[in-house]
Amino acid sequence: MAQRVVVSLHDDIDGSEATETIRFGLDGKSYEIDLSEEHVQQMRDALAPYLAVARRTARTGKPFRQTTVASDPAAVRAWARARGMDVPARGRIPARVYAEFEAANTAN
Repeated sequence: MAQRVVVSLHDDIDGSEATETIRFGLDGKSYEIDLSEEHVQQMRDALAPYLAVARRTARTGKPFRQTTVASDPAAVRAWARARGMDVPARGRIPARVYAEFEAANTAN
């Protein structure tokens, strides 16, 4: 004997047929909701301004590390010294120096 299992999703807002299950988190808690296409779009539209300025996190809750290609340290040191900035001859260059270098070289 064969069995056929049919799973049907119902919109948790109005009971109509749902097209998608949305998973999201808020205040450290995870949620899941089944929504119709219309309600999915309403939810995404409502969250859009917040998502535009939010930082993504890994599942552990820690922020994703931003991976950017840093400028050549020798070029940054030379640029900073030419402007009278105090930078070490070796080792780590302060982030503010990199930021000023990037700002000066992307504005042109």
